[in-house]
Amino acid sequence: MSEHVVPLRIYYTVFAALLFLTGLTVFVAFFDLGTLNTIVALTIAVIKATLVVLFFMHVWYSSKLTWVFVGAGIFWFLILIAFLFGDVLTRDWLPTAVGWEGN
Repeated sequence: MSEHVVPLRIYYTVFAALLFLTGLTVFVAFFDLGTLNTIVALTIAVIKATLVVLFFMHVWYSSKLTWVFVGAGIFWFLILIAFLFGDVLTRDWLPTAVGWEGN
């Protein structure tokens, strides 16, 4: 089985994109976007993780079976996130601690 040889230009381009996205993350962190702060930060993080998985882990050039396992991992992660949200959303009945100011 022959391996795919990736040109160094691809690695340098992906590395430059990761550096740019890291700088963008730092730049956006200085602005108060309200509830969009988390959404923007997570979007940039997902893009960076996707670049790392596709190019540095060689998934882009791998067989379809590798893509199936990557998809299964993402699917499992989404199941865990769904359970997490289900757990967090059902915790409203717990009493909230009240400090001395509440009396």
